[in-house]
Amino acid sequence: MAAPVADQTALMKDVLEALKVLTANQTQLAANVDAINGRVNILAGIKEVEHAATASTSSKNEPSASTTAHIDSKDDHDAGVPESPTVAAAEVDHVTMPSTASPSNTHHTPTSRIILTTYPGQSGINPLPMDWGNKDPQTRGPVVVSRSQSTIRRRNAIGAHGGSYSMYYALAVASKEIELDHKPDFTNTEPASNIGPFPQWADKEKIVSLDPLGHLAPWLFKSTMDSENIDIRPTIAITKARMNLPELEASVREGRLIPDGKVCLNDLGELAVTKFAVEPVWYLPGVAKRFGIDEGTLRRSLFEHTGGSYPELITRGDIKVFLPPIGGLTVYCFGDPAKMADANARLALRIHDECNSSDVFSSNICTCRPYLIFGIEEAVKEAQKGGSGVVIYFRKEGRALGEVTKYLVYNARKRSADRASEYFQRTENVAGVKDMRFQALMPDILHWLGITKIDRMMSMSDMKHDAIVGQGIPIHERVELPESWIPDDGRVEIDAKITAGYFTKGHRMTNEELAAVRGKTWEDRVASSSPPRADTVSLSSSQDSRRSVSPRRAGSDHGFSNTVEEQKESIYTSQCLYFSFPSFEDFHEDPDDGGEEFGN
Repeated sequence: MAAPVADQTALMKDVLEALKVLTANQTQLAANVDAINGRVNILAGIKEVEHAATASTSSKNEPSASTTAHIDSKDDHDAGVPESPTVAAAEVDHVTMPSTASPSNTHHTPTSRIILTTYPGQSGINPLPMDWGNKDPQTRGPVVVSRSQSTIRRRNAIGAHGGSYSMYYALAVASKEIELDHKPDFTNTEPASNIGPFPQWADKEKIVSLDPLGHLAPWLFKSTMDSENIDIRPTIAITKARMNLPELEASVREGRLIPDGKVCLNDLGELAVTKFAVEPVWYLPGVAKRFGIDEGTLRRSLFEHTGGSYPELITRGDIKVFLPPIGGLTVYCFGDPAKMADANARLALRIHDECNSSDVFSSNICTCRPYLIFGIEEAVKEAQKGGSGVVIYFRKEGRALGEVTKYLVYNARKRSADRASEYFQRTENVAGVKDMRFQALMPDILHWLGITKIDRMMSMSDMKHDAIVGQGIPIHERVELPESWIPDDGRVEIDAKITAGYFTKGHRMTNEELAAVRGKTWEDRVASSSPPRADTVSLSSSQDSRRSVSPRRAGSDHGFSNTVEEQKESIYTSQCLYFSFPSFEDFHEDPDDGGEEFGN
């Protein structure tokens, strides 16, 4: 009997080894298939963009390439933009080049000279054509902003890649952590999902703050990169991920979310999501028009109030594109991304402006994280019903006033009577203005996603509503934050905003009622020994009637937990947004599917 047992053991080992080989091969195959899918997305995106351009050309006469190459055309020139000097300035890098020479045929030598600015008449300056809004991507041209030796003469944009992180790149160069001549390897970085093109991409009135071709740039303009050694980089990236939020596990437990294996993946409330990261790219004439000012005024203000950081805003009136050093945005799409632009599919949307203290650390002085979680939950429900759910997260900390200003205002509020009637005045006393988020540019991302209507908008903001509707996108239903989701100390914020014009179906307070709404002082929070309210932990979505006047309420804020139980609960509820990144093949896909007071 020993021999058969030994034979069986050996056989089992062979089977296990074979299974290991099969598993490894399957993993490698899945990775190869995913890489191919990425390339297919790129090819499909490029083909569709070029097809749209061809169809447009056949339907009407387009300006010739030679005409569109004139960047400083009469249509684009703003009378308010000062004319740049036409006299040739000092040669760039000691190299003299005729403006018609191909930069690829010119030898570039390193130099210790500091190039403060350039001029359109300067020898060797020959920017690549940029015709913003042209349907033909090759005629429109790539966004080129690099100051590398091979590219500086061909730049057609001011600023730098990376938005607010561009300064860290400068530090990396200065500390020799990165080589100046490093060229990104874009292998397998293709978009994880295809999008567009949409007619809005070619409308310079609708998209002025991002590059519609930013997700395709390195592949769409590869020939230019290769033949002329031009540094062209994407300003949009698209990936897939899973989202874990502690509140969503409670949503599943309480029956508000039902796992379906597609959008809500399991009992932990883990979500499948497609993410779009977008860096700002401003078309200056369009931005100026959106704010009702002339381009010259915009350029001068951007130059003077960034410490003179970008002199080409003044000297290069021919360059119309600017990459500002500010935060961008992230789109979180639940469900099939193609349905965002489907007029026959319902769409639920939450536009959310960053609030670090609430979104990440669960401060209860505002309604930001509750509204963010509520927006995500409603977006998931809409996607599960066959529609599309979208949450767009803008980096505009503290109403774009910044976190330092925000905390100064907190101090002013908590060291005096924190009345809702004085809510906005506290901010104006410190900052001189109550809000600098400028929602006028916000709808651009909706145009880029192909969104033409919003069925359910999870927002009470009149500014967001007016900006979106003003751009021709109707909002069919506005959904306010349920009463039970509002933190105790957030009443000052929300009641002040409702009185100032925020949407509500409930009671809008009189000035006398508003003056009676007061927040907690630091002493109130330290002295309080009351346990946290159950509905602030479970975030129940039941809609209560809005009360008329709310007295001070006990509770904790800014991490002030008193009892051990409160501290444990605080640790749980203050976890930051957590995203895991599985391989794309882990996603279950249907084969049949073709502010915080300063925040929101």
